[in-house]
Amino acid sequence: MTDAYIYDAARTPRGKGRKDGSLHEVSSVALSAGLLNAVKARNGLEGHAVEDVIWGNATQVMEQGGCLARSAVLLSDLDERIPGLSINRFCASGMEAVNLAANQIRGGAGQAYIAGGVEMMGRVAMGSDGAAIAVDPSLAMKTYFVPQGISADIIATEYGFSREDVDALAVESQKRAAEAIADNRFAKSLVPVTDQNGLTILDHDEYPRAGTTLETLGALKASFKDMGEVMPGFDKVAMLKYPHLDHINHVHHAGNSSGIVDGAAAVLIGSKEFGEAHGLKPRARIRATAKIGTDPTIMLTGPVPVTEKILADSGMSISDIDLFEVNEAFAAVVLRFMQAFQVDASKVNVNGGAIALGHPLGATGAIIIGTLLDELERRDLSTGLATLCVASGMGAATIIERV
Repeated sequence: MTDAYIYDAARTPRGKGRKDGSLHEVSSVALSAGLLNAVKARNGLEGHAVEDVIWGNATQVMEQGGCLARSAVLLSDLDERIPGLSINRFCASGMEAVNLAANQIRGGAGQAYIAGGVEMMGRVAMGSDGAAIAVDPSLAMKTYFVPQGISADIIATEYGFSREDVDALAVESQKRAAEAIADNRFAKSLVPVTDQNGLTILDHDEYPRAGTTLETLGALKASFKDMGEVMPGFDKVAMLKYPHLDHINHVHHAGNSSGIVDGAAAVLIGSKEFGEAHGLKPRARIRATAKIGTDPTIMLTGPVPVTEKILADSGMSISDIDLFEVNEAFAAVVLRFMQAFQVDASKVNVNGGAIALGHPLGATGAIIIGTLLDELERRDLSTGLATLCVASGMGAATIIERV
């Protein structure tokens, strides 16, 4: 089997996903094409240098529909002979794009790919694609469907995480992100977004709220309490599925949940022969990939079983991993991961996560792989694991190993 290597990882800054966000006037295809151009320029790629562009996106409607990957290739400076594939595994779409590309290379289907994803959450609203699990009563009833925020609160209730616990993790995420930004740790991967005249639109992550404290978070109302307890009463649905629970402890709010942002990320993946042909040095080997389905009601527990699966598949143990990136969809997701594996918090999301920096759904999986690689290099460590929970009950994971 051919090894698949990471040669480059790049991302845009994350802009606030609303009308006053800096990236709001940039279309999904333009942001994607600009990042593809950056990867091309950074690595001196010419002609039909990569087999395909695989692009993740969680809300594939309106400007993000119609095979956005191919549209981005055509708008970019890449050769038109390079096709494009858009994929959707919800929050793990960007990671799945990377994993799919790596496994294509490992199986001999091409020498190189650009993989990643985009989400313009301020332009294409989350849920605007009308997912069947949420809108089809027959499926919603079969799966005991509840919104993700309720699922996060179920995790907190089931595994004993208090409001203070989830708020403390959120404060730490903000603190770590602020330190990383001040120390310029994201510079290696960060590609400023410019307009058609070359003027900078955004060159930094604009979502973090440095100075966030337990006191400021403590003043926020639990976001999912009313929909759980009043209308339409999702707590009752959850307790039908989990009759051992006599209540749902609502602890999540905007300050300890992932931020709604715009952004894109790309990873250049290739074989050893590709690197030699283009004069590129591999930065890491993609050692293993995994995905799994999980309980669709509690929904967000996927990082635990998918990590168990990827470690078993690769013959590794949790102690073999130097650093972890666990997407901060909600604070309880990360707390449950650390609880399950008894992982020290000093090894998890060391530069903050999506609570502080934001979670552009289709891009995040590729973002955290790049962030993980940059930090392994900065600390001169060897092996990292990135993982995400996924809507409707799934999990995805990638293990990378520096070379």
